[in-house]
Amino acid sequence: MYAFLLSTAVIFVAELGDKSQLMAMTFATRYRARDVILGITAATAIVHLASVGIGALIGDAFADYQQYITLVAGVAFLLFAAWTLRGDELTEDEASKARNSRGMALLAVGVAFFLAELGDKTMLATITLATQEGWLGTWIGSTLGMVAADALAIGVGALLGRQLPEKVIKYGAAALFAIFGLLLIVDGVAHM
Repeated sequence: MYAFLLSTAVIFVAELGDKSQLMAMTFATRYRARDVILGITAATAIVHLASVGIGALIGDAFADYQQYITLVAGVAFLLFAAWTLRGDELTEDEASKARNSRGMALLAVGVAFFLAELGDKTMLATITLATQEGWLGTWIGSTLGMVAADALAIGVGALLGRQLPEKVIKYGAAALFAIFGLLLIVDGVAHM
C-alpha cells in the first residue's frame, strides 16, 4: 500500500507542468476527453510496467547495497527537481501532430503518449521508485498518478484555457522533488 500511495503522489507531482499535460490538453481539443484519458491510461500502463520491471531488477541485483541505491535515488530526485525547473515544453511540431492526427482517437493518443513517455522524467522516476518499493504498487500508483495529473490538465485546460499558473506548478513540483530527494539522501546516509 505504501508503494502505491508514494508512487501515486510522486508521479502526480512529476507530471505537473510536463509536456504530456500539454499534449493531453491539445488532444482534448480534438477528441472526447474520455478517449484521450483512455489512450493516456493504456500508454502509461505499458510504459510504467516496463519501468517497474527495470527498477525491480536493479533493486534485486543490488539488494546488499540498498543504502547506496537510496542515495542514488535521492540524487536522482534532486535532478528531477532541476529538470522540472528547467521546464518541458511541447514543440510546435508535436502540437501540430496532436491537432492533426488521423484515425482512431485511442490509437492516436496512445501511440503519441507511449513515444513521449519513453525516457521522460516520469518513466525515470518510476524506475527509481521501483528500486525501493514493490513493483505492483509502484506500477498501479505511478499509472494512476500520471493519468490523474493529465486528467486534471484536461479539466483545468477546459475551464481556464491557457491561463494555467505555470510558475506556481513548476516551482511547487520542483520543491516536492527536492524534498523527496533530500529525504532519500538522509535515509541512505542514516543506514550506512
